[in-house]
Amino acid sequence: MWIDPGRCVGCANCVAVCPMGAIAVDARTHRAAVNEDECVECYTCYRGMSREHLPPAAVRALRGVARLFRFRFDPEPDVCPTGALTPRELAWPRSVRRAFSDPLVPHESTGVAGRGTEEVKTNDVTGRVRAGEAGFTVEFGRPGIGVRFRDIDRVTRALGAAGVAFEAMNPVTSLMTDARTGAIRDDILDEKVLSAIVEVKTGLDRVSDVVRVLRSMADQVSTVISLGVSARCDARGATDLDALLHAEGFRFWRGKTNLGLGRPLYREAV
Repeated sequence: MWIDPGRCVGCANCVAVCPMGAIAVDARTHRAAVNEDECVECYTCYRGMSREHLPPAAVRALRGVARLFRFRFDPEPDVCPTGALTPRELAWPRSVRRAFSDPLVPHESTGVAGRGTEEVKTNDVTGRVRAGEAGFTVEFGRPGIGVRFRDIDRVTRALGAAGVAFEAMNPVTSLMTDARTGAIRDDILDEKVLSAIVEVKTGLDRVSDVVRVLRSMADQVSTVISLGVSARCDARGATDLDALLHAEGFRFWRGKTNLGLGRPLYREAV
């Protein structure tokens, strides 16, 4: 995102809208500017504000008079009065920022808008996690923090060394140079996104190993890691995960349970 200095009047309305704190008003020029290194191209500022197209010179003059006579004149807080916010065409590797940060943009590798596979959003419909297996979602970043692919790479390499299977249809997996080791391509390591989800799978007997790897890596990255684990429920709705996660000292909440009322897209192996 770019703020046109010729149109910006320094009202600072866009500053509070940015979820990454990447916009600030320069005290010398009285113009807002985007810190491009911190901007994740989520387009929250562009879509989250109304854009009027008032003449910049007139708005600046009115604001100058207001300062002179010590009364306040500011546009409505959700409005860019002069339409200064300007999207730019994003080239590789910067375009990867928007693919992971803008929830309205389908990712090229999955065709799904968002950071994970459709399975993560709709629950288990393809039989990806079968009996005796555990599926993991490792989510990096949050608004205000974000994550660089360099940190994701550290964790995916540690998971690869632990022998997990990365989900082939996951957007992060599509950016790996080697899905066996979890190595992510070098040209995007410095790119920052709002958040990203890595999906892996193991046997239930490896759940504790994966949890320990993630715990050991948590202090080596400059972001937040959130863990989700899924497994097949038995006839009573119970899984072996409860005991496994409690043994590792984790408190957890059941996010959702698929009751199997829909039409599954797979046939269970006999």
